[in-house]
Amino acid sequence: MGLLDMVGPVMIGPSSSHTAGAARLAWLARQVLAAPPNRVEFGLHGSFAETGEGHGTQKALLAGTLGLAPDDPRIKEAERLAEEAGLTYAFKAVELGDVHPNTVRIVLENDDERVAVTGSSLGGGAVKIWRVDHFEAHITGAAPTLLVKHVDTPGVIARVARVLADDEVNIAYLTSSRDKKGGEALMSIEMDRDLAEIPLAYLNHLPYVLWARVIPPVPGSNPA
Repeated sequence: MGLLDMVGPVMIGPSSSHTAGAARLAWLARQVLAAPPNRVEFGLHGSFAETGEGHGTQKALLAGTLGLAPDDPRIKEAERLAEEAGLTYAFKAVELGDVHPNTVRIVLENDDERVAVTGSSLGGGAVKIWRVDHFEAHITGAAPTLLVKHVDTPGVIARVARVLADDEVNIAYLTSSRDKKGGEALMSIEMDRDLAEIPLAYLNHLPYVLWARVIPPVPGSNPA
C-alpha cells in the first residue's frame, strides 16, 4: 500500500473522485493528442452527470484538458483560462452502459487529430482510462504508458517488446486491441520507467506503426 492509498491525493477539493479524479482523467486524455486541442466535448455518465456540477467536476475536467495538475489552484479559473487559450468546450449527459458511475467520454480535437478517450474515476484520486477511440486501453497515470497505434500485422507486439527490452524498460501491464484482422490496432503498455527518445523515434518510423506516444504519469501520482 502506498502513501496515496492511506492519505489520499494532493488535490484541489472538494472531492477526490469528482474533482481530483476528473482532473487526472482529462489531463491524461490531453496527453493522447500530439498537440493541444482547440475543441473538447465531455460526455458525463452517471454520478458525473448527476452531481458533478456541485463537486466542481466540470471545472476539473476543463482544467485537466488545459494541462493543469489536480493540485493546481487555478482549477477554479478553468473557464477563464479556456477562453484565453481559445479552447471551445461543451458538456452533455450521456449513457455509457454498465460502467463505473464516475465515467466520462472526452472527445478532443485539433487541426490534425480527433481522439475519443473514455475513463473512470475509481475513488481516492485513482483513475483508469479503459478506451481510446474504439480500442481497449489501460492507462492509470501512475506510471509511464506507451501507446502504439499500428496496422494489425504478425509480430508487432514482439517487435515493440524487443525495443523496450533493448532499452532495459520492463513491462508492467500490456493490453492489445484491434478493430478487425489486418485492420488497425492499439497497444497500451504500462512501463516501470520512461522510454528513451531514440527507441520511441524508432517505433514511429516502423512502416506498420501509425504513431507511438508515451503518456507520462500524472503530476503528483503515487508510483506504481
